[in-house]
Amino acid sequence: MNLDFSQIVPYIPFILEGIWVTLQFVIVSIIVGFVLGTLLSLAKISAKKGLVYFADAYTSVFRGTPLILQLMLIYFAIPQLTGYDISPFLSAIMAFGLNSAAYISEIIRAGIQAVDKGQTEAALALGISYRPMMKDLILPQAMKNILPALMNEFITLTKESAIVSTIGYLDLMRRAQIVGADTYRNFEPLLFVGLIYWILVMGLSKVGKRVERRLNYDDQH
Repeated sequence: MNLDFSQIVPYIPFILEGIWVTLQFVIVSIIVGFVLGTLLSLAKISAKKGLVYFADAYTSVFRGTPLILQLMLIYFAIPQLTGYDISPFLSAIMAFGLNSAAYISEIIRAGIQAVDKGQTEAALALGISYRPMMKDLILPQAMKNILPALMNEFITLTKESAIVSTIGYLDLMRRAQIVGADTYRNFEPLLFVGLIYWILVMGLSKVGKRVERRLNYDDQH
């Protein structure tokens, strides 16, 4: 095996810059996904059939098609259809945010439905309207229960973020490809970036487990 990491040493700062570039759009995407996912989850449990059908159709489309296809459609279709030259960063946020919303909506819906129905009935009996009941009573309890699942979604997005390299976004994967093209050695930069992804995912996993343990501790005391 002929490995020579010395050639990529000058490129290490360039590669490391990709960590923040990657996390930047992942964090924004998870925020977008959380906001849209919350609205979709409320639509799914709504008494209005139109909202339920829309939310279910949205989830079906975005969970039933590849994320890379959604990314490509946004990046190439928007300029073709509208004439707007969308940037790779905005394309990534839109694709990952819209996709994540479909999964987060299911997570939040399950969390809401796991809350004791007696609390909803008691709130309605006390004359509390639907909106403040959801905002102040039901959603806070649901969020506490689904934080570990939301953390897993964040980890999944971090791993899947590598596909944005296909549209030229300078994330970790794209930087590894550039270094490989410059040095004519692809294995070493890819291996180095793979190690970075692993460290990121393991770090986020530990944070998620710590949050879960803290929530379990709070529930027991």
